[in-house]
Formats: sequence, C-alpha cells, structure tokens
Amino acid sequence: MKDTVKAIALALVAALALMFFIKPTVVKENSMEPCFEENDYLIVSRQSYGLFGGEPERGDVVVTHSGLKTDDGSEKLIIKRVIGTPGDAISVTDGKVYVNGELLDDSYTKDGYTKGAIEDLVVPADTVFCLGDNRGVSLDSRYPEVGFIPEEDIVGKVVLRLWPIDRAGFIDNPYE
Repeated sequence: MKDTVKAIALALVAALALMFFIKPTVVKENSMEPCFEENDYLIVSRQSYGLFGGEPERGDVVVTHSGLKTDDGSEKLIIKRVIGTPGDAISVTDGKVYVNGELLDDSYTKDGYTKGAIEDLVVPADTVFCLGDNRGVSLDSRYPEVGFIPEEDIVGKVVLRLWPIDRAGFIDNPYE
C-alpha cells in the first residue's frame, strides 16, 4: 500500500510539473500555413518567457489568448509569429512588411504577400505585433480584433512539432 501511495504521489507531481512547463496544442485553422498545418500537434513551452526570463523575439511562434470566442463561446487561443517587439516600427506597403525601415524576409510565408497598409506603427511596451504565415487569411495584429498582443497574454512559445511524424522536430526561428 505504501508503494502505491508513493507511485500515485510521484505521478501527480510529475503531471503537475508537466502542466506548469508545457502545453500540448493542436492547430485548428490554416492561418499559419505552410509552416503549420491543420491538425499539427505542437508542444508549447509555458516558461520560455516566464521562469526562464526570456523575451519574445522576432520570428518566435507563440500561442496566445486572443479575446476572441470559438463557436461554443469559449476563449480562442491563437498561434502567430512575432514580427515586432516593443519599440519596433512596423510598416506594410505594397504587400511587403518592414520592421524599423528594413524589408522583412518573409520567404517562409504562404504567398510572400501581406495585405493591408500600415505606416510606422510603433509597438508599445510590453506588447508584440504578430502575423500569421498565411497572411491572406490570418486574423492577426493588423486587425483591431487582435491588435497588439500583451506579453502577459502569451501562453508560451511553440518549441516542438510531434505530429505529423514526417514533419516532427524542433521549431526553427527564420530570423536566427
């Protein structure tokens, strides 16, 4: 009996620790194609920016609270790529994204084209500006429904894809 109680206690501690550090996530839509597709199974590090003291960086893929609702009325988490960090000036002109006046290499995106027009929009302190990789369909920081994302609303950084198995592996930052 004593060993059983120890095993259950250890399992509970391990489960709680895992819940504190990671969040399994399944991609539900196509706003991050081609890098992430519907039904990709991802591991999100809950502590990339918290316990470990890091800050979101351009190119990180994050899962965040959005303030949006799903069809059943629950909160919708979204997955997006960080494009601008506090103090960055974001511009979108002729389908191209500029950060601090420099053309962003967005060759990883679905179409290489970003719709909309933004001129020198400065990212406020403690927020990030995020875009989807499939910018033709992505609801992201370009739109008032999402806007700048407070860093405190970031659930975590996507670090690993587990499924599909032929695309499994760690997630690279295209700007590193």
